[in-house]
Amino acid sequence: MAHREHRICSVIPDSIAEELEIQPGDVVLSINGEELRDIFDYDFLCQASWLELLVRNSAGEEIVYEIEKDEDEDLGLRFENGLMDEYRSCRNKCIFCFIDQMPPGMRETLYFKDDDSRLSFLQGNYVTLTNMDEADIERIIRFHLSPINISVHTMNPELRCRMLHNRFAGEALKKLDRLYEAQTEMNGQIVLCPGYNDGEELEQTIEKLGKYLPYMRSVSVVPVGLTRFREGLTPLAPVTPELAAKTIDQIERWQKIFYREYGLHFIHASDEFYILAGRPLPEEERYDGYIQLENGVGFVRLLNTEFGTALEALAGDDRQREISVGTGRLMAPYLEKLAHSFRKKFPEVKIHIYPVTNEFFGPMITVAGLITGQDLMAQLKGKPLGEELLLPWNMLRSGETVFLDDVTVADLEETLKVPVRIVREEGVSLLDAFLGEPDENPEHFYEAYEMEDNL
Repeated sequence: MAHREHRICSVIPDSIAEELEIQPGDVVLSINGEELRDIFDYDFLCQASWLELLVRNSAGEEIVYEIEKDEDEDLGLRFENGLMDEYRSCRNKCIFCFIDQMPPGMRETLYFKDDDSRLSFLQGNYVTLTNMDEADIERIIRFHLSPINISVHTMNPELRCRMLHNRFAGEALKKLDRLYEAQTEMNGQIVLCPGYNDGEELEQTIEKLGKYLPYMRSVSVVPVGLTRFREGLTPLAPVTPELAAKTIDQIERWQKIFYREYGLHFIHASDEFYILAGRPLPEEERYDGYIQLENGVGFVRLLNTEFGTALEALAGDDRQREISVGTGRLMAPYLEKLAHSFRKKFPEVKIHIYPVTNEFFGPMITVAGLITGQDLMAQLKGKPLGEELLLPWNMLRSGETVFLDDVTVADLEETLKVPVRIVREEGVSLLDAFLGEPDENPEHFYEAYEMEDNL
């Protein structure tokens, strides 16, 4: 019988695997007689204090290693594919899908639509549940995997089928019940599309999702993002300031109800709603520990808090410096406020905040994470940039120095004739960049997927 094969790419020094002389290039076939589907099978089976590891070495020999170890002790094996399996692509054709709104000619990975529940646990991605069968649910329950992040959008089964263009999308909502019964921690997401899942539909969705508390810990509501590449797609309208204000009122009313009963605010509007509506951001306590930060819920509040706390601890001085910051139109006013507070202690530091209009995807895309290198080049060329241009890390492909349009940081530096400094998302990192100090923690701590986005 053929085994699934998982090729080892490296062996951790001083590990159990190195002691057993297992080599890179060897192939793991099974653990305790069980075939490994992916990294979750491997991690679960490796928790045992005694196990049999079946490996085929480079000479083609199959060797059984009997291993006695501490529970949860790592064997020290790393594999060519971190998931140890192929990624599952999405079966839906959502009316709001950002990938369908991408222009042709970009790198191939940007067109891959994932709907893989395993990436929810590994990277925090949101999944629709339409790509999961009963075996997937059983495995989540058996392995006690959590949290799982779920793209809900609506609890109306018929409407969900229409919005996802999948006749099974409504039926998939029943999997929420199975996860709830197993006490699996969940988070939810709603992409608000005017005329579809707003207003009364949103009201019913929030009410129904509230029944999954306390195991569903949070739900974010984010406005639909619309690019200029929508020819042939379902017509959609953007969220207006008026609708943003109504949605905030709706959400904040429910927050009071949920907090009284569960001590959680549960349902959260993303920062973009408050900015669109011209409303003040919620106080820090209302974010429930920033559970939905990756969906832009509380990002501005947290940045303000971290930056303000770090700035307050400094005495200030008369250092002279001139720098610039490139960002999206949405975030620019908040960075101006931070720069203003900074100048009170460091009056000789000149900071230019440049909001960049997204000509590539269209002006309705206002977040920094979707700004391309070519837009930065075109709009910042010839402007006073000072000794450094600061850009947020989420403009770049994860772990690399490449923008969405394949322009590199080096290309940008050559065009603008200025060094570029990439700034991590914490307020302390932004303050260090303003000061010209080295980043205290320069390592990338994130494993962002291609289109991960923040403000």
